[in-house]
Amino acid sequence: MEHIYQYAWIIPLLTLPVPLLIGVGLLFFTTATKNFRRIWAFLSISLLSIVMIFSINLSIQQLNSNYIYQYVWSWTINNDFSLEFGYLLDPLTSIMSILITTVAILVLIYSDNYMFHDQGYLRFFAYMSFFNTSMLGLVTSSNLIQIYIFWELVGMCSYLLIGFWFTRPIAANACQKAFVTNRIGDFGLLLGILGFYWITGSFEFRDLFEIFNNLINNNEVNSLFCILCAFLLFAGAVAKSAQFPLHVWLPDAMEGPTPISALIHAATMVAAGIFLIARLLPLFIVIPYIMYGISFIGIITVLLGATLALAQKDIKRSLAYSTMSQLGYMMLALGMGSYRVALFHLITHAYSKALLFLGSGSLIHSMETIVGYSPDKSQNMVIMGGLTKHLPITKTAFLIGTLSLCGIPPLACFWSKDEILNDSWEYSFIFAIIAYFTAGLTAFYMFRIYLLTFEGHLNFFLKNYSGKKSSSFYSISLWGKEELKSINQKFSLLTLLRINNTQKVSFFSKKPYKIDGNLIKIMRSFLTITAFDNKNVSSYPNESDNTMLFPLIILILFTFFIGFIGIPFNQKGMDLDILTKWLTPSINLLHSNSKNSVDWYEFGINATFSVSIAYLGIFIAVFFYKPVYSSLKNFDLMNSFDKRGLKRWDQIITFIYNWSSNRGYIDTFYATFLIKVLRALAELVSFFDRRIIDGIPNGFGVTSFFVGESIKYVGGGRISSYLFWYSVSVSIFLLILYIFY
Repeated sequence: MEHIYQYAWIIPLLTLPVPLLIGVGLLFFTTATKNFRRIWAFLSISLLSIVMIFSINLSIQQLNSNYIYQYVWSWTINNDFSLEFGYLLDPLTSIMSILITTVAILVLIYSDNYMFHDQGYLRFFAYMSFFNTSMLGLVTSSNLIQIYIFWELVGMCSYLLIGFWFTRPIAANACQKAFVTNRIGDFGLLLGILGFYWITGSFEFRDLFEIFNNLINNNEVNSLFCILCAFLLFAGAVAKSAQFPLHVWLPDAMEGPTPISALIHAATMVAAGIFLIARLLPLFIVIPYIMYGISFIGIITVLLGATLALAQKDIKRSLAYSTMSQLGYMMLALGMGSYRVALFHLITHAYSKALLFLGSGSLIHSMETIVGYSPDKSQNMVIMGGLTKHLPITKTAFLIGTLSLCGIPPLACFWSKDEILNDSWEYSFIFAIIAYFTAGLTAFYMFRIYLLTFEGHLNFFLKNYSGKKSSSFYSISLWGKEELKSINQKFSLLTLLRINNTQKVSFFSKKPYKIDGNLIKIMRSFLTITAFDNKNVSSYPNESDNTMLFPLIILILFTFFIGFIGIPFNQKGMDLDILTKWLTPSINLLHSNSKNSVDWYEFGINATFSVSIAYLGIFIAVFFYKPVYSSLKNFDLMNSFDKRGLKRWDQIITFIYNWSSNRGYIDTFYATFLIKVLRALAELVSFFDRRIIDGIPNGFGVTSFFVGESIKYVGGGRISSYLFWYSVSVSIFLLILYIFY
């Protein structure tokens, strides 16, 4: 067994030759490299598959022996300072390595078809392979310095992949925004690493935990300094995992190709922050203030991400805010000390969200054949609908992922999210209320996405260009629906809104707005595209190719069955699940009392409550979005409101919509206040530097120059003139001296 562990260095390094060989090939053998480009995709998938098999084998060994292995070698030795590199193999490492490799393999298979016609095909696979290498290096790192190196490499790969289509200004701006935002957290992480080295004198995890715990127990270290250093470490995780207030980069990161969103911004890179907190939890758990701070940021992110997803029109941005909210659940669990539950939700969410992102990619890919490539059109849920019969496999995959994320049993996320909700009751009543309320919001906005894209009839673009006449067009409602039939003559069910986000909205108005100019332009461009017989354009969306559907099917299986690793089974008189048995060494390191028995009656009561909330959210979404209003003619909803209550309800919904569509005004706050204040401060400092700091010596130089220039005209070479001016100067000096003294 130990022989296998000694060769674990292949986990991060085996995939490294692919990006190196692609880079060398593009430099020196450009034509040959491009002609055989699919070979590089095959090589990348093959090497990653070997790493996956090796990781699974190591995990089986750990399950059987509960063994932690660390191998290090000295890299730099200088007097008492020694910097060591190596790898650490424990349950957390094996879980993350399996998660990274399985999702990455499926994404690479999917990407081969999705990116096949893109000119940057080879560049894409080079970036992806280097990202996989960096991420595997991060999770196998044995010390903080090594983690920081791979942390920065992961960030660099994210920057390159977000800006993959860098010729589009919006993509270039998005990657810059992600880079700058993450630099804030990374700077804090570096300061925190140096601070803990100052305290303990070590970067190695085992020594770091042992020394720091002894110092805390013996009260031999300044508690405020420890809190500051721990907070700085946490700042790195806040930025990388898109936690409030450094979450603003994640929705803009959706400008990269959809496979990037599935791998980096749903399953792996954004999970790096969760991994870091889980790895360093033995440090944080002895500092109660930091644990409460982690849970507090987590619960804020949970609610904020859900509210911002409510009214998004871009399908990928909606899923991005959903990812942000679910990462908040994981951070909340870590802050509560629920180590196993946080990792459990990390696993289940990764596969479910990867399924949703790849499903959205298949959807976008099919929409592009209709409206031409434009993210504003092919990713806009407002102009979708009725795609069920055209994309049956994609629809099934997306529905299963949606049900899982909503917490519907027996799908994966039900088991993990339900445990987080149950633990929140024991931790804080307020946190529990917010967590349960957000679970309902999650069900609402996820089914909103599903219903807008797949259910109903085809969107009005297709309907009106298939030969049918329509009397008039109206703008899209707040929730993305076409004009609805009014339920009574006085008020419509929902006010029809302008499609542009800058328009103030109002819900229960008497008259719908006419369609605006932007929508007419989109319609005209659509008419231009569909009017010609183009081989790449069809009248209706088509299902994706098999190489894109195969990863969806595999992820469906994961979404169905991966949650069962957290279901307890009876072993030696105890209810013990596979995940708890797997994580036993790490749980013992935390001195945590994991639950070895389960009260199934209590579990059933809590599960019924959480599932009921999820179904309530689904019911509300179906009520608003399912096109069944023709059967509700006898249902007079509006008469149940008086005018005052109706106006108040209108204002509340309008506020929620504006809050969500404007991203909670957080980006506006950053742009208006922080950026302007920092720019004004920078200009003030620049003025002080140029006019004061540089101005003083420059002023002396200029003064000396003018004095010299003036004096040189005084000298004419005549001694009598010199004596005259000398006499005058002395006389003036003596006169002044006489007057004042």
